Amino acid sequence: MPAISDVARLAGVSKATASRALSGRGHVAEQTRKRVVQAASEIGYIASPDAASLVTGRTKNIGVVIPFVNRWFFGTVLDGIERTLLAAGYDLTLYNLPIAGPDRSRVFDFFLARKRVDAVIVIGVDLSAGEIGGLERREKPVVCIGGSGEVTARLSIDDHDVGVLAASHLLHLGHTRIAHLAGIGAMRAPRSVPGLRAAGFLEATDAAGLPLRSDDDPAGGPGAIVVEAAMSMPGGFEAGLQLLGHPAHRPTAVFAASDEMAFGLIRAAERLGLSVPRDLSVIGVDGHEHAELFDLTTIAQSPSDQGRLAVEVALRMLGGDAQADPLPDSGAPMPTRLVVRGSTSRPAAG
Repeated sequence: MPAISDVARLAGVSKATASRALSGRGHVAEQTRKRVVQAASEIGYIASPDAASLVTGRTKNIGVVIPFVNRWFFGTVLDGIERTLLAAGYDLTLYNLPIAGPDRSRVFDFFLARKRVDAVIVIGVDLSAGEIGGLERREKPVVCIGGSGEVTARLSIDDHDVGVLAASHLLHLGHTRIAHLAGIGAMRAPRSVPGLRAAGFLEATDAAGLPLRSDDDPAGGPGAIVVEAAMSMPGGFEAGLQLLGHPAHRPTAVFAASDEMAFGLIRAAERLGLSVPRDLSVIGVDGHEHAELFDLTTIAQSPSDQGRLAVEVALRMLGGDAQADPLPDSGAPMPTRLVVRGSTSRPAAG
C-alpha cells in the first residue's frame, strides 16, 4: 500500500508538505498542492482516517440518532443529512433509537460514548435532561431537528402554529365538529411535536367556541375531539375506523398530525363508504411526496433542507462557533406553507 513518503518522493516535496497539501491544513502553494494531489492519484494513495484523527482529534464522522427509519419524514431528513455529509467528506454512523427501555439507554450511555464521532445530530427525539447531560459531557456539538430538550442548536418548524393553522383552515370552511388525530403521548407531553400540534389545534378550536368532547360523546354537536394514534398510515387507518365508525358523533373534518396518518384516515373513510371531502375533510402535515396523489391538503415543510442545515450548523460548531444559531442568520422557525388540495371543502348541508 502506498505511503505518504511515496507521494512526497514522487512530488519532490517533504512528507510534511505532502501531508499539509492533502489534508488542507497549513499553507502550501497552489502549484505544489496540485503536484502532490496528482502524485497521490497516480500511485493510488488514500490517507488513513485513523492516522489523521490522531493528529487532528477529528474522526470525520457524525453520529445521527433517529427513532424511525421507515417513515417518510425521518427518511427524507436522513437523506438530506447523508448527501450533505458526503459532499463535506464526512462519514455517518446511524443509531436507530427505541422509544424507551434499556436499548435506548445503551445508545446514550454506551454506543455514543464508545464510538468516536465529531458531533451528534438528533432527529425528532424528546431528550431527557440525563440524555442531554450525557451528550454534553462528551463535549461534542449536538444539533437537534424537532423534538424537545434544552440543547444549544435546534432546527424546527413552529408546531404550535401548525396546529393553529390546520384548525383555522377547517374552521374557516365552516366545520364545527372537528377531530385531531394526534401522535401518541401528545396530551401527556405538551412540549413534544405531537403535543405542540395538539395544543395549537385546541387553542384555535377553543377560540372558536368549540368545546372539547370525547370521541364517543353521543351528543354529536359542535365540538373538538383529540384521538391519539401512531403517526403512520396503519395508525391513521386504525384510529380512523374507530373515529368514523359511529354516524351519530362522526366529525365532519379531521386534522391529522402527519400526512401518513392522513393517508390511513382517507383509506378508513373509503372502507366505511365515506367520500372525501363531501362527507369528511382531511388535512395533514409534512408535504409528503405522495400528498398530491391523495389530493391531500397539507401544511408542507422541507425535511431534506432541515437535514442539510443541521449538518451545516454542526460543521460550523466544529469550526469553533459553539453557540451557532440554528439558522444562518436568525433563530426563526423553519418555514411551512399551507397547500390546499381537494381533501378539504365546506361541510355538506345538514
